[in-house]
Amino acid sequence: MKLITCLYRGEERVGALTGEGVALLPYPDMNTLIEAASQSDLETALSGVSAVSPAEATLLAPIPRPRQDVICLGMNYRDHAKEAAQYDAEAFAKEKPTAVYFSKRVSRAGDPDGIIPRYKGLVERLDYEAELAVIIGKTAKQVKAEDAGEYIFGYTVLNDVSARDLQTGHKQWYFGKGLDGFTPMGPCILTADETAFPPALDISCTVNGQERQRSNTSLLIHGIPEIIEELSSGMTLLPGTIIATGTPAGVGMGFDPPKFLEAGDVVECTIQNIGTLRSTVR
Repeated sequence: MKLITCLYRGEERVGALTGEGVALLPYPDMNTLIEAASQSDLETALSGVSAVSPAEATLLAPIPRPRQDVICLGMNYRDHAKEAAQYDAEAFAKEKPTAVYFSKRVSRAGDPDGIIPRYKGLVERLDYEAELAVIIGKTAKQVKAEDAGEYIFGYTVLNDVSARDLQTGHKQWYFGKGLDGFTPMGPCILTADETAFPPALDISCTVNGQERQRSNTSLLIHGIPEIIEELSSGMTLLPGTIIATGTPAGVGMGFDPPKFLEAGDVVECTIQNIGTLRSTVR
């Protein structure tokens, strides 16, 4: 099932994509749906509603207002770890084979077909990162890796937009990753039952139609079961928690010379079976 949040007749609604269009569901928002609805609940709800035309429903980020900051992994593909260290060894070189976690502040997630703000005068090195985001479906605490799949609600596409000059200049990643508009997400949530676990999905990114990134989520250094086990060993992951699993090689800073984003650029992040997240830099 593909679940969305949309603007329908001036009202924010949650729904499911069907062969007939968009089936609007009786939940106030996606966080409530994730926490309250089982697969059978969703199937029952779908059987009782009529679909509206996709033209009447403007896509929003599937979780427009995350309950907490997004948890992110840095340098979780080997090829990206290598290009990051070549760009700035002091900022990105890893000395230990442990996962790199950081938090991404999100007051409101960016919408599909939305904008990435340029922040001229503040940001000079604007970059993109296509990532698979995992969405937790039920409270996770002290979860073993072999049981991790039971706690996943679904997956979406996330662009971990990054201001490289702020990221490296401040010697930490929070400010350079957490500016308003730096977390586009969507176009939908693919529910966990729709793909194998752990997912092995093609992931790619283009800028102005030129391919920059291409990989597969099976190539994560630290896989989703390991991530959930480690995080939940010391923190409670609530329903709706979003975990961005890292990006493959091909980000702007990885080129020689670097290819950072400029006003007017169109970034498209695509993950197999989920869809394409499109954003324009302004």
